[in-house]
Amino acid sequence: MATNPASAPRDYVPDTLIADDIDAYLAAHQRKSMLRFITCGSVDDGKSTLIGRLLYDSKQIFEDQLSALESDSKRVGTQGQNIDFALLVDGLAAEREQGITIDVAYRFFTTTARKFIVADTPGHEQYTRNMVTGASTADLAVILIDARKGILTQTRRHSYLTQLVGIRHIVLAVNKMDLVGYDQATFDAIVADYRAFASEIGIDAFTAIPISGLGGDNIVDRSTAMDWYAGPTLMHHLDTVEIDADREAARPFRMGVQWVNRPNLDYRGFAGMIASGSISVGDPIRVLPSGRSSTIARIVTFGGDLSSARAGQSVTLTLADEIDCSRGDIIAAADDAPQVADQFQAKLVWLDAEPLLPGRAYWLKIGTQTVSATVQAPKCTIDVNTLQSLAASTLNLNDIGETEIITDRPIAFEAYADSRELGGFILIDRMTNRTVAAGMLNYALRRAQNVHWQAVEVTREAHARQKGQTPKLLWFTGLSGSGKSTIANLVEKRLHALGKHSFLLDGDNVRHGLNRDLGFGDADRIENIRRVGEVAKLMTDAGLIVLTAFISPFRAERELVRSLLPAGEFVEIFVDTPLEVAEQRDVKGLYKKARTGEIPHFTGISSPYEAPETPDIRIDTTRMTPEEAAEAIVEQVVGVWSPML
Repeated sequence: MATNPASAPRDYVPDTLIADDIDAYLAAHQRKSMLRFITCGSVDDGKSTLIGRLLYDSKQIFEDQLSALESDSKRVGTQGQNIDFALLVDGLAAEREQGITIDVAYRFFTTTARKFIVADTPGHEQYTRNMVTGASTADLAVILIDARKGILTQTRRHSYLTQLVGIRHIVLAVNKMDLVGYDQATFDAIVADYRAFASEIGIDAFTAIPISGLGGDNIVDRSTAMDWYAGPTLMHHLDTVEIDADREAARPFRMGVQWVNRPNLDYRGFAGMIASGSISVGDPIRVLPSGRSSTIARIVTFGGDLSSARAGQSVTLTLADEIDCSRGDIIAAADDAPQVADQFQAKLVWLDAEPLLPGRAYWLKIGTQTVSATVQAPKCTIDVNTLQSLAASTLNLNDIGETEIITDRPIAFEAYADSRELGGFILIDRMTNRTVAAGMLNYALRRAQNVHWQAVEVTREAHARQKGQTPKLLWFTGLSGSGKSTIANLVEKRLHALGKHSFLLDGDNVRHGLNRDLGFGDADRIENIRRVGEVAKLMTDAGLIVLTAFISPFRAERELVRSLLPAGEFVEIFVDTPLEVAEQRDVKGLYKKARTGEIPHFTGISSPYEAPETPDIRIDTTRMTPEEAAEAIVEQVVGVWSPML
């Protein structure tokens, strides 16, 4: 049985090669394989203590760190005069004050056999998103269970997330065995309970090890107090377990293009890290999503050209043919390329405090590809305690749900079960740049393969030339009662008088037909604007000048519509009217009803309005009449002054 030292022994000396010959030290470690793993489990299961013990016993703590650890242990530690190993990892002041892990803490250590990066992930449910972050790149998970408590809610949650993100190697570390008298029956009962649960969520195999992180039992050295256990120590298992790098090398070749290197007219290389497989000079490849083919001409690295390269290496590839290949494209084996689609079934782990807004456009980043994507209302959420599917209209913080995702253009992908690189993605809020979700693509929807763009011979440019005008979408936005519809109607009258071909889509009119099925909640408002944007795009394709008068309260949706059109064709017109002025006008009596609660989700009262920050045209209705506003808009948009009618 190991003991918790009160202070470091005199012979506690890290690898002296670091100080004697740093180049030799780095060269020795360069040849070692790398294992990334996480520790997870419920609060106070001993995750930070375990990592601290691994760092200590593998002699990865330097003299100044050790002195600080001894001092901190006496000042804020939980082990009296003994070393509190958790303080090596719990670096945030709040973590030390509360004795919990909040953020993901990454630590590096090495043994004679292998290099390691370990992520200590939080146990609290409110920090589940941090756990997903740490798990996303891990090859192995150490799931800790307090021997006194057995399987808890967070044990189930973290096990489910571990399986969800595709971690194939799982260690069940039953910790604090010293507090149950190293009892084998307790260990066996916990392992049996976990095996029953694990089989339900698809975990077929795991390695169970009885340990004491505080005492060091079965961490690096075998425990004399548990001679009934004949399996490996935790460190031995980490040193010898198969890592995913070998598995990735055996898969078909895939490389995402991170950068197009064009130093001169005679050289064009495509730089990136090989995600899977291997490649050699002369091998045929296919570039996705375009599908164009070529062969490898050169494999260029900083140290010189290579004849071949494999998964994990960063290289620059040159091709034998001049074909279109850009950042975000995937270079793949020609005879075994991934699929290309724009509609998917996926699982999402929602990471943001603000809930999912179905229909809203988010940035979807998958490997080196970044596209705009809309998320449909979830089909269900998963209760990780009961594994039941529950009906849901949205996703809230830490929810896990199944949904459909539509991207604005086709992307190359593989099922997450086959490839993390081309199956795992994140969603990013377009306005705040916050990462709001992590997701896993399961498969392409059948309609994505059956519905194709039909080529047409009369182009949008031909339609515009026929009408003698440049298509525009004049997007009027502002509060209810601001005067949007009045001004838009006057603008169209002036355009018609000038011989322009136009059409006005008014918010109320559209809700009588196209959008009559939609309400006024945030999700329905988003879908309302999405549909209008798609219709307006089709009308501009026909060469028309389209006017829309909608509150359109959210910047993200207005920017989504802007992205549908060629640069310069979307004109955002902010009809800027203070709330008190709009409320005074209130010809329909809507504000009065909203104030009394008769109308829920009313913009400006019970629902937010996100005013444009840099509109193309701003109309101050407290200083301009509707007629003056219409004249100014026509003159700016068409470039022609028209006499008032």
